[in-house]
Amino acid sequence: MKLTAQEEYGLRCLIQIARRAPEPSDGPVCIRDVAAAEGLSLDYAAKLLRVLRCGGMVTSERGATGGFRLARSASEISVAEILACLDTPLYGGDGFCQAHSGRHAACVHTDNCSLQALWCAIEGAVARVLGQLVLADLLLTRIDIEQRIRTERGPAAEGV
Repeated sequence: MKLTAQEEYGLRCLIQIARRAPEPSDGPVCIRDVAAAEGLSLDYAAKLLRVLRCGGMVTSERGATGGFRLARSASEISVAEILACLDTPLYGGDGFCQAHSGRHAACVHTDNCSLQALWCAIEGAVARVLGQLVLADLLLTRIDIEQRIRTERGPAAEGV
C-alpha cells in the first residue's frame, strides 16, 4: 500500500495545527507557520488545507490574524476520516474493478473474484487500525502509538 503525497503532507499539516491549537476554541494557526514547519511551499500547504477545510477537518479565518483551526477537538477526529478526506479509498468497491478491466469492457474476474476478497480484507484491516487512532494520538511518540495499536488489536495479534 502506498500513501499519496497529499495524504502524507495533509496529515502532517493537520498535526502541525493540532500541535499548536488542539481545540477549536484555540487561536488560528498561520498557514506560513504550518508550511515552514513541514518544509512545504506556501501554495502547496494552502492547497492541502483547502482540501482539509472542504472535508470539514479545519475551519479558516481570513485576515492578518487569521489562519486555520481544527473543526473539532483533536481527540474527536479519527485518522481514518482525515485520510478519507485527503484521497480516495484503498480499494473502493465496484468502481475499482471497472477501472481495472484491461482491454475488456468489464473485468474478467467478476464471478467469484478472489482479488476482490483480498482487497476488501486489506482495506478492512487498514480501516480498523486507522479508525482506532485520533489526531491527538499522532501528537504522541512512536512508541506510544505502537503500544496503543498493539493494545487495541489484543494479545493474539502481537506477532503480526
